[in-house]
Amino acid sequence: MKNIKISVIVAALSLCTLAMSCDNKTKEDKAKENEGIDQNNTSSARQEYIEVEPNVRLHVTDLGEGKPVVLIHGYPLSDAMWEYQYHALVKAGFRVIGITLRGFGQSDKPYSKYNYDEFAKDIKTVLDKLDVKDATIGGHSMGGAIALHYVAKYDGAHISKLALFSAAAPCHTKKPDYAYPLFTKEEISQWVALNNSDRPALLAAVGQKFTLSATSLSPGIGGWLGGLELQSSPYAMEQALIALRDEDLRGDLPKIKVPTLIFNAKEDKIVAFALAEQMNKAIAGSKLVPFDKSGHASFIEEKDKFNEEFIRFLKE
Repeated sequence: MKNIKISVIVAALSLCTLAMSCDNKTKEDKAKENEGIDQNNTSSARQEYIEVEPNVRLHVTDLGEGKPVVLIHGYPLSDAMWEYQYHALVKAGFRVIGITLRGFGQSDKPYSKYNYDEFAKDIKTVLDKLDVKDATIGGHSMGGAIALHYVAKYDGAHISKLALFSAAAPCHTKKPDYAYPLFTKEEISQWVALNNSDRPALLAAVGQKFTLSATSLSPGIGGWLGGLELQSSPYAMEQALIALRDEDLRGDLPKIKVPTLIFNAKEDKIVAFALAEQMNKAIAGSKLVPFDKSGHASFIEEKDKFNEEFIRFLKE
């Protein structure tokens, strides 16, 4: 009987050892499989949200393969505004990275600073984390001003080219010694007050000036853009308007040492064509491309010309 009991115990221990060995082997195999996935970027899903500081994540659209193109949206939209550039750029063989600024779209909306320094710092953190190299950065309207400030502030870190699309730069309001912007400080202050009392009315006021005419965009496209605007935080919209009103980037212009492309519509009712001409003069070697059949929304009103000219610049 004793011999039988001992045999049973030995057999049980052997089964346990075998089971543990199989389990360990399975874990090792899984670890190796996961290791392989992590090391192969082409098979890994790319991050849609990137943390730029504790409790603040930015939404990022990261598509395609090839030389990187970074796009910064205008006020008060999100990186989704670049939908019809994403398609064209990916097909042309580029990796395109759209960043939604804090407070807008699907990015986090903290109670924090919303000025050009803060936005530029967030962009730097995203590009650091993605380890982007030799990219072109482009921005529309306020996003153009922020892209300009980023290149000047960080001495072109990660960047080899700059593109300014209807950029609200170097100033968005008139100064005693700078009369080129279309708006006075008082007019933008009225928009700030309207944001805080009737935000849909502010969006309607901006919308009236956004396109060349009331029929430049289809109702569907107009509704889509309006939906993107309403995703924005009211507080971020207020603070970003204050930044647009008060920031002065004239000191940044001589610091731009990379090839620069400037797009602006001659009939833009938000950013004067004269501003684009002044930036063209101030940024050495920059190229100005005028648009004749659009307003502030050339990226959608004249998207074919916009995409063709941009891709030509990227390939130069």
